[in-house]
Amino acid sequence: MSITDTAEEIKMYAEVNGLKMYYEVHGDGLPLVVLHGGLHSIDVSFGALLPWLAENFQVIAVDLQGHGRTGDIDRPPLLEHLAADVVALLDLLGVERADLFGYSLGGLVALTAATHHPDRVRRMVLAATHFRQDGYHDEIHDGDEDSDRMPTQEEFESWHAAYTRVAPDPGNFEEFGQKVSGVVHSFRDWTPEELLAITAPTLLVVGDNDFVRISHAELMRDLLGDARLAVLPDTRHTEVTQRVDLVVPMVTTFLRRP
Repeated sequence: MSITDTAEEIKMYAEVNGLKMYYEVHGDGLPLVVLHGGLHSIDVSFGALLPWLAENFQVIAVDLQGHGRTGDIDRPPLLEHLAADVVALLDLLGVERADLFGYSLGGLVALTAATHHPDRVRRMVLAATHFRQDGYHDEIHDGDEDSDRMPTQEEFESWHAAYTRVAPDPGNFEEFGQKVSGVVHSFRDWTPEELLAITAPTLLVVGDNDFVRISHAELMRDLLGDARLAVLPDTRHTEVTQRVDLVVPMVTTFLRRP
């Protein structure tokens, strides 16, 4: 299986590491893998951005284990597993190197891919992504529902509805939510040495009212060898990939740099 150089749209499944992974391909050009957030799917995280990105890149969008149209399997959704699934898909598609655009959980997966499979990653965009557990504001770890940084009830219900519409097991939303939340809140911190070893140029994007502390994003930028940081004004964590007006031009410019 391989992706041609002509514009096309593909929506199908691939068998990778015991997982029946759903993926889509839109547009043509340099391959760009987009990785959604936790409890999201391609549509929820990237529905607004995808048509615009596909005008400049060959966008490969995936639903990670247990998300969207990809069912869960008897395996913890550890970052190492999720990153290995993405690399296995690239193998099937005949893509040697790709740019990665990860949002939230997807950003952690992209960062894991850059650490474990550096030869497969050309550039990265990490949106609303941290590299240590203390990178989130305290109220996020505490689950403070009164914080204006937290997802609203309306947002949470929209994610649940989106899951129910397409998931192989529509009733598994809450159970899998606990499973993936445990991964996000317990991953092993990246060390400064590990970040310094990453060679892929990186664009960090956070909201000014994000889960991620701006000071943490600044530290991450300084530790990565070749990185820059964009802070989106009037933007919460759940809104970062919805800011089409700001995100599309900066991502396109960054990824198309000589």
